Amino acid sequence: LAPVIEGSRCLDPFAGSGALGLEAASRGASSVVLIERSEPAARQLRDNIRVLGADSVHMVQADALRWLADPEGQTAFGPFDLVFLDPPFAAGLLAPACELLDRQGWLLPGARVYLETALAAGLPTLPDGWKLIRDRAAGQVRYALAQIQPRTGGITAARDS
Repeated sequence: LAPVIEGSRCLDPFAGSGALGLEAASRGASSVVLIERSEPAARQLRDNIRVLGADSVHMVQADALRWLADPEGQTAFGPFDLVFLDPPFAAGLLAPACELLDRQGWLLPGARVYLETALAAGLPTLPDGWKLIRDRAAGQVRYALAQIQPRTGGITAARDS
């Protein structure tokens, strides 16, 4: 992703430690939005943003799916060029997050979406127009990269590796 990060608008809706979003900011993303539900994690993220002087990073304490379901957030932050989807594996959040990103218009044409899940779980069915351009596994983790293509209607199944 290094070649596409500079100048991009990034979203990390399951921020956790913030590693993905903060790394994007350090590599020149024009803006990064971190969404984190946990109050202690959100507080730590705010502290890290302040210590790093990461003025382009915005921290929102919220439930990611509820936030994605509300297109009002787009007026302040979106749409995005790059999204990091790395939710807690056992929570079953990857598929609904993909659907909300697609349905609510959070993604710019050509946007890339990084997906990470447990290897055993596999990738969810991706919305129409999401083309897998990378799909790999490391240990018990499966990670993939999808790029948003022109709309044609319907859904496409993610291929298994």
